[in-house]
Amino acid sequence: MNPVDYAFLIVAVLLLSTVLAGSLSSRFGLPAMIGFLALGMIAGSDGPFGIVFSDYALAQTIGVACLIFILFSGGLDTDWKLVRPIVAPALVLSTVGVMISAGIISVAAVLLLDFTPVQGFLLGAVIASTDAAAVFSILRGQGGALRKDLTGLIELESGSNDPMAIFLVGVALVLVATPQASLLPFAPSFLMQMGVGAVVGIGVGFLLPSFIKRMRLRGSGLSLVVSIGAALFSYGFAAVVGGNGFLAAYLAGLMAGNRDYTARRTISLFQDGLAWLAQVVMFLTLGLLVYPTQLPSVVGPGLAVTAVLMLVARPLSVFICLAPFRVFDWRAKLFVSWAGLRGAVPIVLATFPIVAGVPGSQTIFNIVFFVVIVSSLLQGPTLAWVAKKLGVQGDEPGVNLQSAARSVS
Repeated sequence: MNPVDYAFLIVAVLLLSTVLAGSLSSRFGLPAMIGFLALGMIAGSDGPFGIVFSDYALAQTIGVACLIFILFSGGLDTDWKLVRPIVAPALVLSTVGVMISAGIISVAAVLLLDFTPVQGFLLGAVIASTDAAAVFSILRGQGGALRKDLTGLIELESGSNDPMAIFLVGVALVLVATPQASLLPFAPSFLMQMGVGAVVGIGVGFLLPSFIKRMRLRGSGLSLVVSIGAALFSYGFAAVVGGNGFLAAYLAGLMAGNRDYTARRTISLFQDGLAWLAQVVMFLTLGLLVYPTQLPSVVGPGLAVTAVLMLVARPLSVFICLAPFRVFDWRAKLFVSWAGLRGAVPIVLATFPIVAGVPGSQTIFNIVFFVVIVSSLLQGPTLAWVAKKLGVQGDEPGVNLQSAARSVS
């Protein structure tokens, strides 16, 4: 038989097994992401299947491609009427909040793990952002009771904070290469990236419905192909002209998802399925990269970073950033702090130092992976309980945390 045929069969078995593993983990009250990653580790070099995969550059490319569709789908499903009143606090959280979290983790890494300042900054930048895939998954449900302003705040923050984390990782990598480099030029660069990315994303999202109408693709499957092209174009064009592609992909979905056109529902459902496929592929790939035999060596550092992140960095960043916004009381702030889930984005970002050849980058990758696992196990399944205890449940049907928390990915 042709080796390509075997390859197709192996890929199919892996995808189906990954979905099964995610479903089984959900039945036991664990995040589906745990099942996805676990199967990847079982299939990897240290597992019984022994699939050798250590191409971090390829994994990084796969992760970026998957994140494009996850963010685009998240934007499509975000109700602008819901998030419009909380745009200001969400943007503060997604920028200043990420910087505060990164700074606190950086200091903790230097003091507790004996990292150099630059290594600490790199670890803080990688782990600072909440993960859109995890948050979008847990907040999509039927007939729940989370306050709508908190739903919008958490979703908008998670969809827009990746650019800041990516920017900080880029700054850290520059400092690794040239420690004497000045940080002043980075501020205009960041503003340009955000501005260009926003313009491209809004433009693509605005033109997508008009393009579908003019090409008479309302009831055609080609409209789904066009939506794929729009997601990739928004990222690619923004990146080529100096903007942030992830922000562009999210805003393109947000703009297109809140315009009225015939194919909107069909495209939204299709992109939702594509986003789930992207999550499965991404987590499976990242799981293959991990060597479980290396994780015991980072249990101590991983627990220390997790504790600082969950109990200090995230709460402080939330309380500081939301202090000017009186609509959020201390209960709401505590819940937002606990809802700062980490997922695939930090793991993908942790591949950047490895590809760049940064000393100690493998240790950073393993610590980040460990932190993501512990964060998902502790925060995902307990969101419903925390929401109930803090009394942040709303009167209108919104987000079913009891069922959604078990399927966070």
